[in-house]
Amino acid sequence: MVPLKFTLGTSAAIVKAVPLLVVDLLNEDGVTGRAYAFCYRPSGAVAISSHLSEAVDLLKGRDCTPFDAMQTLSRQFALLGVTGAVRMALSLLDMAMWDAMAQVQRVPLSSLLGSSPKPLRAYDSRGLGLMEPDRLAEEAKTLLQSGLRAVKLRLGYPSLFEDLAALRAVRRSISGDDVAIMVDYNQALTSAEAILRGRELEREGIYWLEEPMAHDDYVASAEIARELRVPIQIGENFNGPEGLLRAVNARASDYVMVDVARIGGVTGWLHAAGIAAAHGVEMSSHLMPEISAHLLCATPTAHWLEYVDWADAIVQEPLIICDGKVLTSERIGSGIEWDEAKLKRLETI
Repeated sequence: MVPLKFTLGTSAAIVKAVPLLVVDLLNEDGVTGRAYAFCYRPSGAVAISSHLSEAVDLLKGRDCTPFDAMQTLSRQFALLGVTGAVRMALSLLDMAMWDAMAQVQRVPLSSLLGSSPKPLRAYDSRGLGLMEPDRLAEEAKTLLQSGLRAVKLRLGYPSLFEDLAALRAVRRSISGDDVAIMVDYNQALTSAEAILRGRELEREGIYWLEEPMAHDDYVASAEIARELRVPIQIGENFNGPEGLLRAVNARASDYVMVDVARIGGVTGWLHAAGIAAAHGVEMSSHLMPEISAHLLCATPTAHWLEYVDWADAIVQEPLIICDGKVLTSERIGSGIEWDEAKLKRLETI
């Protein structure tokens, strides 16, 4: 469990620490591919770890690429269902395999994918949970000290009045008009309430309205997108590229944001990026910014990187923010390497 610098209160839960599952995949060439994922619950980490161990056993002794591995393992886990913990386990394995491949080639992951490391537009998603307006205002000022010029605000208070008070408190605390505010409801509203609140919030100049209601109700989400001028953002819960395709076909949102650990790892991300590009839909990332940065570099409709510093507690070289952007690591592979001393300290917490 990694303690958070900012307590994150959402409409679903109050989060003070996050369970991160770290993976070392040693191949026969002696190269270790690394990956990590946010597992939502401690029990999630246990389930994902169990599926991952079995998946690795199924591939032992085989010479296969990430694509071949995912094809094989998807068949093996089909009856259980390639979703939830299974999807995340296979995604983690895929991420580690791609990291190892880039290390063997002695290039950054983004370069292996045909691009190169770039500075990326990013928003700070570490804080601004549900709390009193005065505390929100102070936290917004603290977050902006990182140098990023965009922040995410969690809403979903009992009333629209409280939502507006929170948003206005953050807006007043920000100097200048060039700071974007993304709003996230974490699936808290009904369709009717989302339209009601969205009409008021769009007058306040928010950048997007994220997951106002149940993430997989694409019909209702499409209705909200039609009714509101503010762009609707969904996608962190897409189960593989197929989920993104269904949402795009339903016109469920204006933007999409993909979680590398739920979309199918690097391989799944590439498929999803192709779908988004073919439909002209801008695509952002969800969490795991260390690897997501490389993937956005190779995404034709790349939009925003979601920045959190959770992995700073376990990696040797945290991401760097410069001139208002996050710098994609130029180290070989994904750039992820564990700091063993940091990991040992976490074991005592």
